[in-house]
Amino acid sequence: MTINYVLLVSRQGKTRLAKWFTTMSPKEKTKIIKDVTQLVLARRTKMCNFLEYKDTKVIYRRYASLYFITGVGTQDNELLTLEIIHRYVEVLDRYFGNVCELDLIFNFQRAYFILDELLIAGEMQESSKVTVLQAIHDQDATEVDEANEEKNK
Repeated sequence: MTINYVLLVSRQGKTRLAKWFTTMSPKEKTKIIKDVTQLVLARRTKMCNFLEYKDTKVIYRRYASLYFITGVGTQDNELLTLEIIHRYVEVLDRYFGNVCELDLIFNFQRAYFILDELLIAGEMQESSKVTVLQAIHDQDATEVDEANEEKNK
């Protein structure tokens, strides 16, 4: 199973995070973001979380004011993709303590880092929340140590 892209979009249609696992031109990426965002935002809450866009399946889930959107191949498992989305949200919740849109706006580098710990090249790399959180906390500790070293020079 390979994920082509992950998008986090607000209810107003603002892209908060975009991670691409396939090579595309910036023009293609912009078109996909625009089209997929319009498709997802236009759907009612009771509708299915799967839809088709060109040669991919779009799988999304809304958490609070954010839509977590993924694009996968037509043969990939939708439920497994929903689980990956949910795992990402769980890790974000544990790290930020009930994650909200502002956490992702002001700490976007952390959101990308967490996503990179979960997915590499569009495939699930680590399924353990504890392992992912430990890697993130190790990274935070390293940044603090480097900041202290710079301050002491």
